[in-house]
Amino acid sequence: MCESGKTKVAFSAVLEKGGAYGPFNTDKTLVYNKVFTNIGDAYSSCTGIFTAPVAGVYYFTLFYHAGGEHASNLQLFKNSEEIVVTNDHKTGSDTADNGGNAVVLQLQKGDQVYVRMRANCRVWGGPQTTFSGFQLS
Repeated sequence: MCESGKTKVAFSAVLEKGGAYGPFNTDKTLVYNKVFTNIGDAYSSCTGIFTAPVAGVYYFTLFYHAGGEHASNLQLFKNSEEIVVTNDHKTGSDTADNGGNAVVLQLQKGDQVYVRMRANCRVWGGPQTTFSGFQLS
């Protein structure tokens, strides 16, 4: 707890596996396993899931890098509800893609936020593929 009595919550993590990640034959929750910051210990590097330790307003970002020969589609979920998506279609002439999205969410204690990659999609692991969030209030 900080002096004001509010819990501070912030995390930032990267999908550490370098190179191609996917495609898989089913949707897959991404586990961003290299954690740079995890104030409040609300992000799990074992499951890829952020669990709100307190009710409040939170800001989340997701970014990715991928090759154009496979489709890319990442979805940010709140509990089991798709909230925002970032994607790019497969192309024969586009050799690299980058994408991202961000959202502000009102969360209750225990709400879970995570990123899923759709089946048959692929991203590149490394410093361009990140998931971050922090509490605004």
